[in-house]
Amino acid sequence: YRMLIVDSHLDIAYGALEWNRDLLQEIPAIRESEAGMGEKGRGRGVVSFPELRKGELGLFFVTVHCRLASVGRRFAGVRTQDIAYAKCMGELAYYRLMEKKGVLRQVRDRESLDRHIADWQHNADSTPLGFVLTMEGADGIVSPDQVGEWWDEGLRVVSLVHYGISSYAHGTQAPGGLTERGRPMLRALEEAGIILDTSHLAEQAFWEAMDNFGGPVLATHNGCRALCDHDRQINDKQIAALAERGGVIGTAMDIWMLSPLWDTQAQDNSQITFETVADHIDHVCQVTGNAKHVAIGTDLDGGYGKEQSPADLDTIADLQLLLPILEGRGYSEEEVAGIMHGNWIELLRTAWA
Repeated sequence: YRMLIVDSHLDIAYGALEWNRDLLQEIPAIRESEAGMGEKGRGRGVVSFPELRKGELGLFFVTVHCRLASVGRRFAGVRTQDIAYAKCMGELAYYRLMEKKGVLRQVRDRESLDRHIADWQHNADSTPLGFVLTMEGADGIVSPDQVGEWWDEGLRVVSLVHYGISSYAHGTQAPGGLTERGRPMLRALEEAGIILDTSHLAEQAFWEAMDNFGGPVLATHNGCRALCDHDRQINDKQIAALAERGGVIGTAMDIWMLSPLWDTQAQDNSQITFETVADHIDHVCQVTGNAKHVAIGTDLDGGYGKEQSPADLDTIADLQLLLPILEGRGYSEEEVAGIMHGNWIELLRTAWA
């Protein structure tokens, strides 16, 4: 059997604009169009609109994203927040056009969420794919004054940082806390009703953000540090803290975040499969004591392809293969449904009450 999947992290516009992909096409056509291109992930993409529909991914969180070049230029990015804002707006323009074409439909509140889920369950073939607008790294919000404008566009989830140091916080591979501009931004996000995504926060910044933000929290795309030791993954204390606040953790499928067996030189993913993904899901359930705080947050179009995905995944539609694996590990049908879609829907309904 198959079921609705909600994925909390897809870089759809990035795939279209930065990778120059026509996401309206089938995967074989997209791969064919990139044949002979030498860069990482080329000819091996796993996400397109037809594939999302095939996999019954009826709702997903999409990103707008542009980061500042990090201090010391260790992580590439743009020079100013003005540029970051404009690039994020450009990505938003892509989503708007896909809405006009009837491919996508934005979900912004409880009413549109419930209506979309009902439509999808009634007729998945013709209902547009639903999306929740998120921002990965908050450099595209130039100041707290701009949060209202972004809210009006339907922005509902924001993380403060990506790799390196943003205007607001220290992030992956850049230990440290919030910057002096971080707290005012968190206040503005909380006042607007935006959900805080803790993904990519450096550990100190994570705890400072949790202390300084009183609204709903989640982690859109993460692995467990207990299973793959890197500061990009979250540790058991962070998992417990998110759960305590009613948060949900989206399990990422970028395999360097799942297993120490991934070797970028050898590019051999054969030992890393959906079973590995299930290990991470299971670990969150063991830490929290139930299956209510873990879900799917693939990041499957985040700058790599099939070569850096679970070995038994050819396209994103193969996420349905997780169902029998989770059931085989003793999860009930209700728990599996929660992991695949229900936990995200419940979190959004609660946040938007």
